[in-house]
Amino acid sequence: MGTAGTSTDEIAGERRQLINVAYRLLGSLAESEDAVQEAYARWYALPRGRQDEIVSPGAWLTTVTGRICLDVLGSARARRERYVGAWLPDPLPDRAGRDHGHDTDPADQMILDETVTMAFLVVLESMTPAERVAFVLHDVFRYPFAEIAGILGRTPAACKQLAASARRRVRAERTPVSVTGQADAVRQVKKAWESKDIAALVDLLDPAAVMTADGGGIAGAALRPVEGGARIAQYMVAIADKAPGLELLERPVNGMPGLVARRGGTVMTVAAFDIADGRVTRIWAVRNPQKLRPWGRERQEPPAGPGVTPGDPPGSW
Repeated sequence: MGTAGTSTDEIAGERRQLINVAYRLLGSLAESEDAVQEAYARWYALPRGRQDEIVSPGAWLTTVTGRICLDVLGSARARRERYVGAWLPDPLPDRAGRDHGHDTDPADQMILDETVTMAFLVVLESMTPAERVAFVLHDVFRYPFAEIAGILGRTPAACKQLAASARRRVRAERTPVSVTGQADAVRQVKKAWESKDIAALVDLLDPAAVMTADGGGIAGAALRPVEGGARIAQYMVAIADKAPGLELLERPVNGMPGLVARRGGTVMTVAAFDIADGRVTRIWAVRNPQKLRPWGRERQEPPAGPGVTPGDPPGSW
């Protein structure tokens, strides 16, 4: 059965699914949108007769998007070696907290669940491109290994092994935490940070905690991770001393409680957290303004009180 009755609207309706697949594969909204646009370009370049032969245009588009993402992942390692400082996935805002949502904005089409948390995406970054494609398509989107095999150019059995290897990585590196538990920890961090209470911060941070910042060479950020709860606490208080008067707000980041620092309504830093046993084990701070564009329309609120942000001074985040 072909697709002679498939309308342009039906084809366009696949975009949300494709954006969600691509973002989980790439961790970049811009690259995800480019991959999906390229997949659509290839669809519309097909002769009508060939389009009519395709039983499921959605599956075809997903397959093509997966292949494009695989190529992008293959070249990403070299590009990220040239990146200034650490590279982190693009942080996703909660659409409800923004003034204007646009259906054409990739960030507005994201389904926020545990598979887009910053902690999960960072684990995905540790995988090989083939592992990541096999795991995301099968474990997250439930695509059969027979279809994934066509994307990876491997046997279904080999794809199953890749997904199993990726699954072990996730289990080894991820400690699930409830939204409520994370919100409580993040709220305490915000309170201690605003009051510049080093002792309280040290108590909230795991002794082996790591803070990683992404400025992309555009915004000031520590080029190497800051390791150790005590060092991170001292660093955060030093930032507070250098950048007073900015708002520090609790906001969902990739569907989990996080912190946003802004000045005059402009978001300067988005921080995501990982929590284990009630203490912060990882902080990921994104300052690259190119990655913060989806946050530019965040709703304005009256300041709740004195705040701090890892903002403009040299050495911030």
